[in-house]
Amino acid sequence: MTNKFSDSALQHLINVGVELSTEQDTTKLLENILLSAKELSNADGGTIYSITEKNTLKFETLLNDTLNMYMGGTSGVPIPFPEIPMFVNGEPNANALVAYAAATDQVINISDAYESGDYDMSASRNMDEKTGYRTKSVLTIPMKNHEKELIGVIQLLNAQQDDQVIDFTPELETIIRSLTSMAAVALTNRQLIDGMEELFQSLTRLIARAIDAKSPYTGGHCNRVPELTMLIAEAVCFTNTGPLADFHMDDAEKHELAVAGWLHDCGKIVTPEYVMDKSTKLETIFDRIALVECRIELAISEIKIKHQQQIIDQLKQGKDITSLESQLPALIQELEDDRLFLCAANIGGEFMKPEDQQRVQDIANKYDVTINGIKQPLLTRNEVCNLEIAKGTLLPEEREIINHHMVITIEMLESLPFPKHLRNVTEYAGGHHEKMDGTGYPKGLTREQMSVPARMMAIADIFEALTASDRPYKKAKMLSECLNIMGFMKLDKHIDPDLFDVFIDEEVYLQYAQQFLAEAQIDNIDKSKIPGYVPPKNRKTTA
Repeated sequence: MTNKFSDSALQHLINVGVELSTEQDTTKLLENILLSAKELSNADGGTIYSITEKNTLKFETLLNDTLNMYMGGTSGVPIPFPEIPMFVNGEPNANALVAYAAATDQVINISDAYESGDYDMSASRNMDEKTGYRTKSVLTIPMKNHEKELIGVIQLLNAQQDDQVIDFTPELETIIRSLTSMAAVALTNRQLIDGMEELFQSLTRLIARAIDAKSPYTGGHCNRVPELTMLIAEAVCFTNTGPLADFHMDDAEKHELAVAGWLHDCGKIVTPEYVMDKSTKLETIFDRIALVECRIELAISEIKIKHQQQIIDQLKQGKDITSLESQLPALIQELEDDRLFLCAANIGGEFMKPEDQQRVQDIANKYDVTINGIKQPLLTRNEVCNLEIAKGTLLPEEREIINHHMVITIEMLESLPFPKHLRNVTEYAGGHHEKMDGTGYPKGLTREQMSVPARMMAIADIFEALTASDRPYKKAKMLSECLNIMGFMKLDKHIDPDLFDVFIDEEVYLQYAQQFLAEAQIDNIDKSKIPGYVPPKNRKTTA
């Protein structure tokens, strides 16, 4: 081998090192390592293996020019061969050269596979008989990381020069060993990055699961919102009409949005469970409607006692008690009606009309009970305030506690040193309660102040909540009803109009429903009847 070739090989080695250090896909990286080794050595074929947790060698890419063979890697053709165990009965597997080299941590350079008496080459002979190939020179080199741990093996077949098979010379072996050292660094770095990425992904899902586990009523919310967000993102990238026709997200940007989806409610980790899970108006640590009902029973008993005393007094005076006897059933029925009304009001499933709120006040003023000799109203002031809640089950101060989770979410995410490719996570996650007209929270952002991905998450969060069947204060809504509500939200400038139209166009709602909704919730959808929806033919082409 001439010095000129050595200089060329050295320059090639440098170029390969640069290329390998920039490859982000592990499969492609392994394939490039093999291709580079094959090119540097002018080998006819080769295979690169990875090490599994079971101490087996997994075929990653297999190449052979003579046999026109290219399998594994990015070829799209799976390798049909099973993994090779490195050890058999606790001893290095001497039946496979590549396994033996890996298990004994040695470079093995063979001039002629058929004449090598030191190693079992029967596997190569058997393969040659099936393919008509002639394996001669073989170079097998284990790849180790900076901790001297085995991370892969590369095996090259039949070095060539002037169309003749030659040995892998000491110089060639040195060059390939240098390549494998650089490749091991690149592969280790990639594995470390992938490992850290996997750990981070697991942590984000762990946080989401912890938050979901806090509440039996919103137990799937943190899981469903990222799924729906990504369905919306795919639909928006797919659409070719309307203002969003040119919008695109690459894989890294989609990954960033998915991370934001998993972390969008991380602030709820500090929200008290008794507020987050408040299923009725009178619930604190427990539902106080039971106390109210006990007081009503006590009031009924007091009325009966008082009524009986009045009858006794009338009889003593020789008076007629007919009129008095007829009053008791009406009094008890009135109390029973008020009890049923309070129980219904406590649920908070429907909007409470002003006249119903006044009835709560009237009941509080109408009755009192005596406990431990002290006369007190049937309803406490706090109970009246809770029962008068117009919508839902939360008082304004409790609603503020719930809403505060967004402030905590933003503070938590802003405290994290996100890398460059995740720099928008806080903005995406922190905007899902904002409204396009600026009336949302926590920052009161308008549509123009929000990115498209942040607006996607806002729609996902709302639609998930509307369709959820596990909320304590409402029945599961039909799909058509949810879309009607969303349509009115578009008209009220609460959600992004262009995203909502794509949401309907691409039937994202149906994809989500088929995956997460009960079959009974999925009814027929007439798009033309959805409030605010604009079909593509009537839509402007610019935002």
